[in-house]
Amino acid sequence: MTEPLPNGAPKTFWPAARRLLGLLRPSRWRMVGAVVATCCFAGLNVAAPNYLGDATDIVVDGFYSGVFEQERLAGLLAVVALMYAGASLFNWIQGKLTAGSVQGLMYTLRASVEEKLHRLPSTYFQEKSRGDVLSRVTNDVDNIAQSLSQVLTQLIISVLMLSGALAMMLWISPLLALIALISVPVSTLVTVLVSRKSQAHFANQWNETGALNAHVEEFITGHEVIMAFGHQEQAAEVFRAGNDRLARASALAEYSSGLVQPLMILMSNLTYIAVAVVGAFQVTLGAMTIGGILAFIQFSRLFTQPVSQIGGMLNVIQSCAASAHRVFELLDAEEIPAEAGQGGHHAGLGGRIVFDHVTFGYTREPVIRDLSFTVEPGQTVAIVGHTGAGKTTIVNLLMRFYEPDAGRITIGGTDIAAIPRDTLREGFGVVLQDAWLFAGSIKENIEYGRTGATDAEVIAAAEASHLDHFVRAMPAGYDSVLDSGGEALSHGQRQLIAIARAQLADRGVLILDEATSSVDSRIEVLIRQAMQRLRRGKTSFVIAHRLSTVRDADLILVMDQGRIAEQGTHRNLLAANGHYSRLYKAQFAGRAGSLEAGR
Repeated sequence: MTEPLPNGAPKTFWPAARRLLGLLRPSRWRMVGAVVATCCFAGLNVAAPNYLGDATDIVVDGFYSGVFEQERLAGLLAVVALMYAGASLFNWIQGKLTAGSVQGLMYTLRASVEEKLHRLPSTYFQEKSRGDVLSRVTNDVDNIAQSLSQVLTQLIISVLMLSGALAMMLWISPLLALIALISVPVSTLVTVLVSRKSQAHFANQWNETGALNAHVEEFITGHEVIMAFGHQEQAAEVFRAGNDRLARASALAEYSSGLVQPLMILMSNLTYIAVAVVGAFQVTLGAMTIGGILAFIQFSRLFTQPVSQIGGMLNVIQSCAASAHRVFELLDAEEIPAEAGQGGHHAGLGGRIVFDHVTFGYTREPVIRDLSFTVEPGQTVAIVGHTGAGKTTIVNLLMRFYEPDAGRITIGGTDIAAIPRDTLREGFGVVLQDAWLFAGSIKENIEYGRTGATDAEVIAAAEASHLDHFVRAMPAGYDSVLDSGGEALSHGQRQLIAIARAQLADRGVLILDEATSSVDSRIEVLIRQAMQRLRRGKTSFVIAHRLSTVRDADLILVMDQGRIAEQGTHRNLLAANGHYSRLYKAQFAGRAGSLEAGR
């Protein structure tokens, strides 16, 4: 779980706020228009009470004198009505312009986040839980959008209304304005004190949201395992504990920031009482008219209301800043190193592949140590060894998901570091241990290997992968839709779809990572036959725990603690009676005749 940021969170507020507002630069003219419309709205709202005060004085004077200036009264009321109508129009204009600016900002932010995900190294997703990353990309981004839509315009309006009302109050009565101003330093002090606490609580709230999402994602992924082992109650307890922490963090955030508005309302009411009492004395002394005091009271309301609104917006602002910090933390994460070369082709992918004294470690401890071997074009290389020996790391380095710490890898004599990653990977076909399928038809999943392939080419790839008969048995055939990653299919059926996808892609180098694991013997035979057909004429890397699947490999690399313990053909390695032979005998113990048949 991510730790809360009680001391560092306030320090992140202004950098996050400045950076977020900086994203409004492309919409600056729209925002200028919104500010102008807001100024007009505030100006009309501030001016109207003064005219209402004059209209009140006409009514009061007419009551005492018996002479009503009806035309002047009607004119003043008409002006006030037009002012409020105009204010409504300008309020609509500024709302429309601000909404467009905010949506433009969010479009840019979402696009930046999406592009960033493609530039992050694999290690980032290994170190961060998928639930927390998903929460930053969805919950935090959505919170920023809602907060900005709610706060941005209202904050401008509040500031302008406060300034305009103060100016009119000073013009009507400096004494009463001074009384009203007493509330400002008190309100400011309360706001500052609360903001120091609430920012940390909101940061903790969104961290806990990400942690809870990580738990939920984990539970969904492992639902069958949890049910099979009867750990529903333990899973529910983990969720309850995370939910409790989130509830406490949210309550603290809302409580701390929620203190502001009630205190602001209290200050507003106290100010209103003081203004009303002192104003009454001013009227009795003849220093002010009744219309003047009524106008001032309205202005004092216009003055104190924005102060209360700003206080009420504090929790939204703090929550927005906390989410912005989490999103910017993602955007600032270390990326995949920049390309060293600008080669625009992968013609060399059909050539000899050489690992030349390659060393690599995910941390300071190397996983691959001084690794050297050569693969000739068209050869099938099998990589075997215990779990954690470095088998998958070899192909990850070959496809440049990671960069070697030392040594180099060449294909056709070209250092792969000089080939752009996307260009390099265009030459690889991949079938992984866990076949990844997306929500769509079987045809679309196969076609993912080569976009734009014809129906005939898709069917031919399925036939070559022993998949066609299974697909045609389904009600909708190749148009059958797979939901939830094809969970309704067996593991072997998903693997056959992945092999058909690689068959359609027809890449020069194949990566087959544990493709026959977790399948029954009948499906294993089909997968082995499909892979043999897939490998024809291609350089292939086969990672396997089942040694029965690598007997026909041209070269077998036996990995042990990041080094090549042995290498050779199946027959030669068995004859050497070394590490491979021990693995083979251990795996086939109890199966009479298997060892002799292998020889």
